[in-house]
Amino acid sequence: MAFPTPFYRWRPHPWHGLAVGPKPPELVHADIEITPFDLIKYEVDKATGYLRVDRPQRTSSQPPTLYGFIPRTYCWERVRQLAPNATRGDGDPLDICVISDRPITRAEVILNARIVGGLQMIDGGEADDKIVAVLEKDNVWGHVNNISELPNIFIERLRHYFSTYKLVPGEESHTSIDLVYDRAHALKVVEAAMADYDDYAA
Repeated sequence: MAFPTPFYRWRPHPWHGLAVGPKPPELVHADIEITPFDLIKYEVDKATGYLRVDRPQRTSSQPPTLYGFIPRTYCWERVRQLAPNATRGDGDPLDICVISDRPITRAEVILNARIVGGLQMIDGGEADDKIVAVLEKDNVWGHVNNISELPNIFIERLRHYFSTYKLVPGEESHTSIDLVYDRAHALKVVEAAMADYDDYAA
């Protein structure tokens, strides 16, 4: 029997064991942790690579797109340098929101995502960028090249979700969306996160 190359006898870690993508930084892999149908915040367990329940969402807010991370990226010093109001990177893989016409209802899937822009989010002083992408070959959104080509309501929903998803009634919010940026800047953020990962993994 012929095995594919590369062949993993055991499941690869989705952060460290998968490639960044077919053609980074423009076309990347996205490992999906949360779908628009989830009211639970899931997050990849850094030690094992399995999906862990982080917390039930306190409010009725749901993610407006698929939400996950780009493998072999790390938000640290180079990513921080692209976010003037941040004091450090958040120490996590780079987050990505993927727009798809057809509903994808399950997490822990890998897909090809084409970068179109991003949100510069600051969370407690940490750079916590949210890259925005479209599903490769999507029949409705596959032609989009830049975030400016998306309906404003998509960006409004993303901004609202990330501004409120950690909100606790009666407490001050520690998150802000400082900038919505275009494809050119998003590619710089992805490249910075790839370089930060190379430093972190060395």
